[in-house]
This record gives sequence, structure tokens and C-alpha cells, in this order.
Amino acid sequence: MKEVLINAERCLGCRSCEIACAVAHSDSKNLLGAVGETDIPIKRIFVHQAGKRNIALSCRHCEEAPCIDACIAGAMHRTADGLVDNTGGTGECSGCWMCVMVCPYGVIRSEIDRRLALKCDRKCMDESAEPACVRACPTRALKFVVVDEFSRDRRQRFLDAIGNESV
Repeated sequence: MKEVLINAERCLGCRSCEIACAVAHSDSKNLLGAVGETDIPIKRIFVHQAGKRNIALSCRHCEEAPCIDACIAGAMHRTADGLVDNTGGTGECSGCWMCVMVCPYGVIRSEIDRRLALKCDRKCMDESAEPACVRACPTRALKFVVVDEFSRDRRQRFLDAIGNESV
């Protein structure tokens, strides 16, 4: 399964991914329309500074997802394609925020007015088969790849850097 992964060395902290995420989850699906909507579109990715680096965090769709176990309503579940989602499960989100409390990454947020937990749902994909946050990243810090491909590329970059130092 593909995941949204980040090369933190490339992230500028510009928050283009946050804007693209919110717009993709808006009714109008475009920036100008989204700004004027009554219900303000809500992002599902968060850019934070960690030391000298910027890190974009979104739902990791954990293999052993504590949010699924903690969901007393039965709304949080794993979809057929392996994603963790809270719509279309055996129950409806009641807004108890148990999932918010147990998420180790802090990437589930509360939509208090609708009593709904919001998280990355990958319902932002278009014909390019990439999430909106990845498409919007100007430095390509965000990648939508299979984890093993990401680690292989990272190893190669490390080896290239070591090779260049010893010359």
C-alpha cells in the first residue's frame, strides 16, 4: 500500500499541502470557491516545526490503529483498501474524541459543530492518483510511494553522500 511520506530536508514549511487538503475537502474543490464557503474547509494534514526542520504530519493509517480500538461508536474502521476511516463503518461518529486522545501522531482533529472526528481519508485523489497534499508540494518533499521504495531511495541518497565525502 502506498503512503504519504516526507523528506524533511526538502520541506520549506510553506503549508501548500494544508491549503490543498482543505480545498480538496471543500464543496467547490477550488481555492477561490473554498474561501467563500459558509462551512470553512478543514485541513487533514499539519505542518509543524521540529527543531530546525519542518514536518508535515497526516494519518499514518497504522497497521495496528489505536483509534479503531478506541472508537466506542464503531465508526473508525479499516476500509477494504487498507485505509483507516470513520465514515461508512458499523456506527456513526458520536464525537466522543477517544480517537483524538489515542492517536500517537495527534493528526485526528475534532469538528465540534458536527460532532465528527476528521482525519486524512484520501478522498482528495484525482486522476493523477496522488493525494492533494502531494500534488501541491512545490519542493516534492511529500511523496506518495510504497514504504520500501522510499527507504530504498533514502538509503541510496545516504550512500551517495558518503561516497562523495570520501572522494
